[in-house]
Amino acid sequence: MVDRTFWNQKNVFLTGHTGFKGGWLATWLLDMGCRVAGYALEPETDPSYFRLCGLEGRMRSTIGDLRDRDKICQTVQAHRPEIVLHMAAQSIVRRSYREPVETFAANVMGTVHVLEAVRRTPSVKAVVIVTSDKCYENREWVWGYREEEAMGGHDPYSASKGCAELVVAAYRRSFFDHPNSSVAIATVRAGNVIGGGDWGEDRLIPDAVRALQRDKPMLVRNPGAIRPWQHVLEPLTGYLTVAERLFSEGGKWAGAWNFGPRDENAVTVDRLVDRLFRLWGKGSWETAPMKDAPHEAHYLKLDCSKARQLLGWRPCLTLDAALEMTVAWYRAALSKKNVNEMYEMTREQIRRHEANPENRRG
Repeated sequence: MVDRTFWNQKNVFLTGHTGFKGGWLATWLLDMGCRVAGYALEPETDPSYFRLCGLEGRMRSTIGDLRDRDKICQTVQAHRPEIVLHMAAQSIVRRSYREPVETFAANVMGTVHVLEAVRRTPSVKAVVIVTSDKCYENREWVWGYREEEAMGGHDPYSASKGCAELVVAAYRRSFFDHPNSSVAIATVRAGNVIGGGDWGEDRLIPDAVRALQRDKPMLVRNPGAIRPWQHVLEPLTGYLTVAERLFSEGGKWAGAWNFGPRDENAVTVDRLVDRLFRLWGKGSWETAPMKDAPHEAHYLKLDCSKARQLLGWRPCLTLDAALEMTVAWYRAALSKKNVNEMYEMTREQIRRHEANPENRRG
């Protein structure tokens, strides 16, 4: 699905490289021979994927805040990238209730600042802006949301991602969608991703791993909530494919793209936790509903027909396969393997995913 020869020696600018999802993407880009420059805040957790895999020593890393327009513009211009992948964000729903101003500032104005940096950097040809499946006005439908559905959001995080989509659309029409522009821009949306190296707050797999480390039951707020689970490499495959098309063929691939899991991977929280603990060989959980808890969506599904038909993309991992990869990664990390060993293990999982017979265009 991903063309390694295309990415070899490409200059890529990646925001959010110190995070979980951004760290996996940085590793993949490095493994394909890219010259990668990253811009992000310091890792929020200890441990973190960024430090466990020693990414700081493998790429050009700038620690900075997206709300600092001058710094992000200067950093992008200095690195002269051909491709910009924007993943940095405040991504925790419950934190957005506590810190709504910071959430909107990072997710909306941060996106504006990245687009302004692109406007000032003539070397850029392709831009992929990562938002979220939560950008949609969620009506708790049983069918999937298509790319042209209305933007919305009950909570500040979801609303900020809907706003980011509108910002990108406005910038595309105002500044890039004309004959003299050489820049093509797309937004990409995915659901709940899992994989090794996620240590974030209020996230199911990290909470389960922390409970296993403490040998305590895991506390689960909403065991019956249905989530569209997928391994982190599945949407990243889509993001890279979109970037390739934007770079090579331009604006015909601009717009929004959904990258969700197989239908059967949308399962309840309790079923996912049960499978995880069964693979680990131990662990238990108990319900711990929060009093006066903020609103959380019960069900949200993406329709990925556009990506399947036009890009030839499709999710190839079953939920059990995704969990097996995740458990193997955390087991290795908890066994105190060094940064080179963790980095090599991640590269191995990436290459196995690429070699999956189902992970082919068409």
